[in-house]
Amino acid sequence: MKLVRLKIIDADTCGGLLNNVEINFRNSEIETDRFSPLCLIGPNGTGKSQVLQIIAEIFQAVFSEFLPEEEQGTANKQIQFELEYFIADSKEKIHLVKIQRRKVGKKLPEIAVEELIDAKWELISDQSKVVSLLPSKIIGYTSGDNETLSIPFFVSRAGYANQVRTNATKDELKSKPILDSRMLLIDYSTNLEVLVANLLLNPTNVRQSLTEKSNLEKLRSFRCVIQRKHTAAPSGGVQLTDELDSYIEYLKRCATCFIYDEQTWSWTFDFYVQNATNTAFKHYWKGGALELYSCFHKLAMLNDLIIPAKDRAAYVKGVEQRRFASRLPEPMEREKVFRFERVEFISQKSNKPVDYVSLSDGEHQFAQLLGTLCMASFPNVLFLLDEPESHFNPKWRVEFISNIMNLPTASKEKCKNEGKRSENSLASMQDCLITTHSPFVPSDMDRKNVIIFSKNDKGVIESRPPRIQTFGSKFDAILAECFDISPQISGVPRDQIKELMASGTKQDLQEAVANLGESPERMKLAAKLALISSEDS
Repeated sequence: MKLVRLKIIDADTCGGLLNNVEINFRNSEIETDRFSPLCLIGPNGTGKSQVLQIIAEIFQAVFSEFLPEEEQGTANKQIQFELEYFIADSKEKIHLVKIQRRKVGKKLPEIAVEELIDAKWELISDQSKVVSLLPSKIIGYTSGDNETLSIPFFVSRAGYANQVRTNATKDELKSKPILDSRMLLIDYSTNLEVLVANLLLNPTNVRQSLTEKSNLEKLRSFRCVIQRKHTAAPSGGVQLTDELDSYIEYLKRCATCFIYDEQTWSWTFDFYVQNATNTAFKHYWKGGALELYSCFHKLAMLNDLIIPAKDRAAYVKGVEQRRFASRLPEPMEREKVFRFERVEFISQKSNKPVDYVSLSDGEHQFAQLLGTLCMASFPNVLFLLDEPESHFNPKWRVEFISNIMNLPTASKEKCKNEGKRSENSLASMQDCLITTHSPFVPSDMDRKNVIIFSKNDKGVIESRPPRIQTFGSKFDAILAECFDISPQISGVPRDQIKELMASGTKQDLQEAVANLGESPERMKLAAKLALISSEDS
């Protein structure tokens, strides 16, 4: 999958910020079989995160229309748009697709899906054909509490919890599986779901790539708790579908030991991870890490049912009216239906146990982000990554794109350079949008993969390609091009130097030169000092 063009006619959100904005993601020369992420860079308030949100809302609306059994969330019915992208079908044939929705008169706008055939756009009326030309997953990632990107995914999550509550209490529906949504959000709350799934079911080289940055050898042990009847639970306890009941049975068979509390309907599963543990999980979750993650995540989504009905109703109303002042409140840890506890690793250095909570935010984010990419090793995935490197140190930021491109994945299909996104593989037939404020990301990308966002004097959002070649460019050149920053030092010393250049005495200049770090501005100050000294002599 490769995005080509987006025209936002009416975003029905963002206060009209992005209405009538058109973004050309790529030109006509598109390599559909190579993974080539796009970088969206620019100052705050220029609509980068909102673009990710709108793309997620567009596909959520399309899924709701053509895959209603998969997408249970309340889609944005008002957003109007045109979106073009290339996508591969099951036989790896490439199609250019356009999905659009325009309002005609007072009628609610309808979604149309078209394909370019013999240089002409033709409407697709066959629903099964439409489904074959839709992304397999839309995966959002945010390293913080970014409500902008999160909203459409939270809508899907709330829809799933509501569907479980409905199905579990009706005999005729209890045995009916609830299909996975194609909308998947990875944020801080899903850290352990991602990491444990990857470290249990991926090949050794993939597991090592997720832990080596933190100097960890392997996953040592973990506990997961499922509790369905306690003081915060709904009246009568949290009811489960047959599918969720089967997950509990699988966890019982994989656990090193477990206990059950009849009073609170609580299971506590402990796992001491050995080769037999990995083998057991592979037997019950044959689909690999993504299927196991889905199991954990479905159980975790039941935590929404602990939230008071009044808060859930207010959230649903906000969704329907597209008002997103806040997300659903998070239940207290001890009241959650599903949670992880006591996650430990073996240290590479000491060979002793290391608790997960002792890792830094950057280490958590690194393992989670790369783990997300590892889980999705199949074509037609669209990643929407909002400032993914924000918690990384400068060294990790410099290596961020190369880590993504060279990450080994868990593809089970046989193909060239299996699992590597940097070359021809199934995992490379995906697309990825990355927002950032950092020069590190665009310096690792060709200018054709970088889009600069800005706001003109009238407050209108604009986007354009860089005027310079960003690949291999110096960071200060990228900052100047993308943020119009010419001084390469912070504001306080910059202002002091400016004042000294205008009216500083010889003694002032001597003290400043002695106390300032190396920079072009300090060199200018030293040059002025040398000139004054020569005039005095």
